[in-house]
Order: sequence, then structure tokens, then C-alpha cells
Amino acid sequence: MGRVRMATLPVVCSVLLAASATAGEPAEALVDMFAPDSAKTVAWTAFSEAEGTSLEDVWRIGPDEIVCLGTPRGYLRTQQDFTDFLLRLEWRWPEGKPGKGGVLIRTTGPDKIWPKSLEAQINAGEAGDFWGLDGYALRGPSDRMKVVESEQFGRLTNLKKTAAVERAPGEWNTYEIVAKGGVVTLRINGELVNETTRCDVVAGKICLTAEGNEIHFRNVRIKVLKQ
Repeated sequence: MGRVRMATLPVVCSVLLAASATAGEPAEALVDMFAPDSAKTVAWTAFSEAEGTSLEDVWRIGPDEIVCLGTPRGYLRTQQDFTDFLLRLEWRWPEGKPGKGGVLIRTTGPDKIWPKSLEAQINAGEAGDFWGLDGYALRGPSDRMKVVESEQFGRLTNLKKTAAVERAPGEWNTYEIVAKGGVVTLRINGELVNETTRCDVVAGKICLTAEGNEIHFRNVRIKVLKQ
């Protein structure tokens, strides 16, 4: 693994603090995390596993979408910590090019591949799975759970989705992640596909991952929930 390379994103994200929200609220109730015109802002940071990598080598931040070129591996992450929130975003693979990716929440510890966090999986064919990375705790029905002990990545806990509703490469998908205390739910394209309970309740970063494949994001929006 190469040495760590960090870069501050030349945009900021807008965050609505001390607000309340529930699943199903209209999109306009959330705040655009890549809008530079809010009084309350927090920067994003890019992490790459490869020495000498610049942010622009992996991430293209445009007015309409964020394009991740995939390599070297790493992620965009917020500098601010979030515990309870409603997060919505859209993602798609290039047409004919499915790949790997994910959204990490409640991310803690040092930057690395991969930090302790709860991952909402975006891998083609597996979108909707939850992964507790590097020992992050979660629970769910035993028939959908498995635990893997990895020498490289630590304890990995997988909770499989209940339905496959992701769209074909080239088409946009909507993710809605609601984290409230020990319960985290995930909806894809409006359908509830996963719920995990007894999660680690910690303040942590939100990350968009680069895992070797091009992936596009847009309309990344958040509303912080009252604890």
C-alpha cells in the first residue's frame, strides 16, 4: 500500500444543523452537501492509498455530478462528524460498466483502506447490502448475516439486502440512508431493502468510495436529525 495522500476539496458542503427529518420528506427539505453558498459549511477531504495522487486524479467535481474515476482506491469524506441524519444521493455506473463502490457512514479512526464504518454497499448486484467494516458492530436477522475475519481488513459483518432493486448501468439510482441511534435503514429507488439494529452509535465521517471503477454521484443531500 502506498503512503497516505490527503487533499482538501475546493468546494464546501452545506449542512443544516439541529434540524429534524423523517424518511419520506421531500428532497427540498434536505440540504445540498456540495452547495458553496451556505453560511454553515464544512469541507470535504480526499484520501488516496497511493503516494502522489491528487484529488483531481480521481475525483471530478462538476456542477451537475461528481465523477469518481475509481483508481487509486480511496474516498471523499466530510471533515465534519455526523451521528444521526437522513442522507439522500443518486449514483450510477457508466453504461455497460458495472463495478464496485459504496457509501460509508459513522466513519472513525485513521484514514486507510478501509476505515471502521458502516458501509451501504453499491457493488453491482449487491447494492443494498450493509457491511460493518473493521469491527463496526451491527445486528440483523441471522439468516442474512455473516461475519468474516480478515487479516487485512479486520472483522467484517455483512447483512444482506432483502430485495434487488438497483437499475441497469447507465441509469440513476436513489439511495436514502436514515441513521437514528442504533438503527440504520436503507432505501433504494424508494423501496426499503435493509435495516440494521444495535449499530455502533458514534459520530463519524460520511464517505463516497473509490474502489477501482468509475462511478457517478449527484444530488448528495443531508438533514441532521435531533438526538
